[in-house]
Amino acid sequence: MKNKSNESVSRRRFIGTSVSLIAGAAIVPSVFGAPNIIRNYNRHRSIINGVRLGVITYSFRSLPDQSAEATLQYIVDSGMTETELMGDPAESYAGKPESPVDRRAFFGLMRAQRDGEITDDQKKELAAMREQLEAYNKEVAEWRSGVSMDKFKEVRKMFKDKGVSVYAFKPNAFGANNTDAEVDYGLRAASALGATHVTLEHPGNDEQTARLGKLAKKHKIMVAYHGHEQQTPDMWDTALEQSSFNAMNMDLGHYIAAGNTDALELIKSKHDRIASMHIKDRQNPAHGKDNLPWGQGDTPIAEALNLMKDNKFKFPATVELEYQIPEGSDPVAEVKKCRAFCESALV
Repeated sequence: MKNKSNESVSRRRFIGTSVSLIAGAAIVPSVFGAPNIIRNYNRHRSIINGVRLGVITYSFRSLPDQSAEATLQYIVDSGMTETELMGDPAESYAGKPESPVDRRAFFGLMRAQRDGEITDDQKKELAAMREQLEAYNKEVAEWRSGVSMDKFKEVRKMFKDKGVSVYAFKPNAFGANNTDAEVDYGLRAASALGATHVTLEHPGNDEQTARLGKLAKKHKIMVAYHGHEQQTPDMWDTALEQSSFNAMNMDLGHYIAAGNTDALELIKSKHDRIASMHIKDRQNPAHGKDNLPWGQGDTPIAEALNLMKDNKFKFPATVELEYQIPEGSDPVAEVKKCRAFCESALV
């Protein structure tokens, strides 16, 4: 009898190895005998063998230009036609006040804290940034109370003209400290962008998920809760019971890094409550939990995609680039590799 675990690892390695061949062949004008997957690689398609694939614009966070126009071009250049849009590109386009805090530095410190690798000096720096953000957030709240949705509709048209649709929106507007007016703003902006749902970190607060579910019903926009290593099979249960407008934004890679082993079973049992799912390749705790180039970790990306294909699940799988970008490469090129991995898995 074959060992299923070894079969799974071998499949991931095979796909990971073949991705570089596909991505490389894609730039060659003509390859004799090349399969259709290679000839058509650079055509922007959002559906691969029935599976919707998108990218969260957080994947491009290290690039210097974070405008809506530049972000759109990153999406197009990476071969994607659907996206989960972070708040900054659309909100900046709409005139949101500029933040005094360097977002890349802030995200880096947040990650160091999350991973337990933050120094005392970094803790002080992070605390100072949070104080600045607190004052800034009040300014933003005031701006949000009066901003028109016209600019968000312009962003939607700009994206549509390039063949890109927004299925999810992730502004920083849904926390416990955000007013009902800000939550309402975020939901209206999502609707103006054409999104079906907004995403946010699971607050771990039943009152907050009940509140958001109630406000979401008014706009008929889903509120999808994301998770990191706090994810468990029942993490979303209370929120899902509270409102039909509460949903899951499962993160497959973080779920594996948390030590869970039932990812495919969870997807199958709760697929009708998953608004979208992040995909990345992380190791399980026994192997160190690192974020790795796809095909090198323990996350069953290929298996999950094929489960979606076989069962005709309609929610999008969202590429989230979090592994270290190799020297000489860039986020757009790496997202293209991730897309190629998915395409290979779904042949």
